[in-house]
Amino acid sequence: MKKAIHIALRTTIVTFVLTGLLYPFVVTGLAQVLFPWKANGSLVTNQKGQVLGSELIAQAFRSPAYFQPRPSAAGTMGYDATSSGGSNLGPTSKKMQDRVVEQIKELEKNNPEMPGSVPVELLTTSGSGLDPHISPQAALWQVPRIAQARKIKSEQIRAIVQANVEGRQLGFLGEPRVNVLLLNLALDRLQGVEK
Repeated sequence: MKKAIHIALRTTIVTFVLTGLLYPFVVTGLAQVLFPWKANGSLVTNQKGQVLGSELIAQAFRSPAYFQPRPSAAGTMGYDATSSGGSNLGPTSKKMQDRVVEQIKELEKNNPEMPGSVPVELLTTSGSGLDPHISPQAALWQVPRIAQARKIKSEQIRAIVQANVEGRQLGFLGEPRVNVLLLNLALDRLQGVEK
């Protein structure tokens, strides 16, 4: 019996050292050496070094002068990075249907010169509730509102969208997309707004 307990304790200690200390230390060290930008959260800073957000986590932009991301179900108010998760509502859910109808009304009210129907991704949440990207089409759909709010030509904003399109990963994975935070910072730079 003592021998079995001794073996179990040694196994526990060795397992703890290998998987609880050594493995995380090695993986963290490799990440810091090979991918420091990503390992540290892909934080976007201004010229003063202040963190404005992360390229990986959506945040709410309520002003009509900014591109808006997908709706968020993360947390009670949405866009809560500590509460990542989808709404888990299916297409037959009355609650989801009501939310989408309200979202359409709000988008139509805030985008009176909308070019066509509302893109579906501006109505539905992502699986994490924190997707920082939208399609180029969803960004271009918002251009008239932003141009009016910023009092600049739509062509300038369209050019910023096109310049910020990220292609498919490895050339074939995923779809083209734009990062909403980076897009909004590019808009601010265009007009000389310092964050």
